[in-house]
Amino acid sequence: MLSIFIVPVLRTYTQTVRWQGYELEISNVKASVVSLNGEKVLKEERDLEKLPFDTKRLEATVDQPTFMKLKNLNLANGIIEVKVLSRLQNPLPFESAQGFIGLAFRVNENNTAYESIYLRPRVGRSENQTARNHTVQYYAYPDYKFERLRKEEFKGQYETYADVDLNEWITMRIEIKDKTAKLYINNQKHPSFIVGELLSSSKSGSIGLWVDIGTEGYFKDLKVIKQ
Repeated sequence: MLSIFIVPVLRTYTQTVRWQGYELEISNVKASVVSLNGEKVLKEERDLEKLPFDTKRLEATVDQPTFMKLKNLNLANGIIEVKVLSRLQNPLPFESAQGFIGLAFRVNENNTAYESIYLRPRVGRSENQTARNHTVQYYAYPDYKFERLRKEEFKGQYETYADVDLNEWITMRIEIKDKTAKLYINNQKHPSFIVGELLSSSKSGSIGLWVDIGTEGYFKDLKVIKQ
């Protein structure tokens, strides 16, 4: 069983957090460094006071800039790798929460445009194949969120299945080159997901460690390589 001990060094109301030698800016999340099974990791949850959620306005209030953004970084092409683990919050603020966790990249200076690939680990091993097919999601903020990308014109090309689950560490590696991004899960030789046409207006920018509604998210072992 995973155990957590909060390290009382950082407070959730601070605007920046130092972690793994990086300085990260808080954007609509609550964040702290915690000890998880003896390792210091970054914990994040969406801040519903700063950015409320409305089940009646789903597309308008999800797929938002809810992340910790690395300061002083501008990446156009390169490789991002991080280990993520997600749990469902208790109590759960949204019954359909799926443990949303992932990465934002090419985040512009004021967080108004970026790309993102994230996971829904809760459905990764579902007995329902349709649900499994939604395990991995791409979106481009602000114009191309998940609901728009599920419409017939996009033919399901912006989401797919991956063998992942809640309460386990998952290695995400995203390789970005020009208009393409490839996601590798758990050190697989071949990509689990290929975004053949990135849709954001932002062509370079920072990286965000991203979570959404109902997720207790953990991150460790971040690596960034510019190319």
